Amino acid sequence: MLVVAATGPATPEPSQRPTFAARVESVRVDALVTENGQPVPGLGPADFEVFDNGVRQDVEFVSFEQVPLDVVLALDMSDSVAGERLDHLRSASYAVLGGLAGEDRAALVTFNHTVSLGSPLTKDVAAVRSALNLARGSGQTALVDGAYAGMILGESETSRALLLVFSDGLDTASWLSSAAILDAAKRADIVVYAVATAGGGSPFLRDLSAFTGGSLIQIASSGDLRTTFLRILAEFRQRYLVSYSPRGVTTNGWHRLEVRVRNRRAIVKARPGYLAGSQP
Repeated sequence: MLVVAATGPATPEPSQRPTFAARVESVRVDALVTENGQPVPGLGPADFEVFDNGVRQDVEFVSFEQVPLDVVLALDMSDSVAGERLDHLRSASYAVLGGLAGEDRAALVTFNHTVSLGSPLTKDVAAVRSALNLARGSGQTALVDGAYAGMILGESETSRALLLVFSDGLDTASWLSSAAILDAAKRADIVVYAVATAGGGSPFLRDLSAFTGGSLIQIASSGDLRTTFLRILAEFRQRYLVSYSPRGVTTNGWHRLEVRVRNRRAIVKARPGYLAGSQP
């Protein structure tokens, strides 16, 4: 969302609060535009209206299926993810990797009671696939810590970042607080889609996806993972990247965003706002 440089620990220490220094020069907003449930293609800058804290902005750039994707998989590998459930999760992740092309990149984070970097962002899909092959389910669930690690990996000024989080339970082992990570999400240039099995959709995942303009999707069983992951990737490719330079608004604090499409009865799904300025 923000074209800024993010600073923060690559591996958060237990007592640290994530910090992002933000200098707002341009704001990027990922927006899904649908009409009658179907994505609307072919829109340009003149078709969009963006309001930042109620002030109309000049839309400078709109891209559709042109900017490379960075897809970060943050996957629950606690002891409940084993056997058939792990097989389903691998199959779903392989399908996402198979759907990448061109300049797209992928990364892998796994979490149980600790967070592990399976692979940094890379165009080498085979390397990410190999890291998935080594993952095993054990231990508790550091969901918040794992989501934060995925956010850090996905920060980029040149690509569009999708963080795809899967968990089949609630957080039982994180050091970081959910409030701190949600605050970081309001500054981060990433869209989060979270997938949870029945009973695993925590308020944290709901809020994390909402603040970044993504979705929380609950599935009946792990057998639905492959279809769900592919649907998320397809939807993300259909989103527009809308950019503007803020004018007439303060440089610090919470900025409420509203994105509209002119002269159409279209529904726009985008993040509700962003935080600008350095944290105290």
